[in-house]
Amino acid sequence: MLAIKVKNLKGEEIKSVELPENIFNVKTNKKLIKEVVDILNSNKRQVLAHTKGRSEVRGGGRKPWKQKGTGRARQGSIRSPQWRGGGVVFGPTKDRNWERKVNDKAKRSVLQMILSNKVACDHFIVVDNLDLTEAKTKSLVTILKNILGSEKKIIVALAGKKENVQRAITNLSWAMSLPASSLNVLDLLKYPYLLTTEKGLEVIKKLYR
Repeated sequence: MLAIKVKNLKGEEIKSVELPENIFNVKTNKKLIKEVVDILNSNKRQVLAHTKGRSEVRGGGRKPWKQKGTGRARQGSIRSPQWRGGGVVFGPTKDRNWERKVNDKAKRSVLQMILSNKVACDHFIVVDNLDLTEAKTKSLVTILKNILGSEKKIIVALAGKKENVQRAITNLSWAMSLPASSLNVLDLLKYPYLLTTEKGLEVIKKLYR
């Protein structure tokens, strides 16, 4: 069984807790990670580019000139694609759907791989508690520096509502808070370090097994 040291808010090791190997000792599959990340990024994509077809552009209800006798090429509408200001053929439209489905089992496996990698790199930190008496960013920075040694990009995973921590962390560009029940692949890859409490660890063990 895997074990990890639990620290207090001064950064001192006070005891060890066991980590289940089916969550924290999973072999990395880079191909699967890339596949899931690509799908999740695709699902976040917002469609902004939109062109109008000939049925959407303004004007051109009548025939510009008669069919025969002018010496010019026949035209049915100034909304045709060959006209300046006419409709666009095969252009991007806002109706395009970039959303793709990702298998829940695959997503859970990738989460386990990322958590395993953080444990292997000593980037997974467990503290006995994270109670702030007031919502002061300075107090939280002091605690994080005691534990990390310096400013490092980190997610603080909380077991329940800790408003003081959540308010204090909003001023930090290098840290963010998440419920331990809402860990996600993209944020875990963006932030190398993950910190949680003993209660948060129990939530992770229960949800991501």
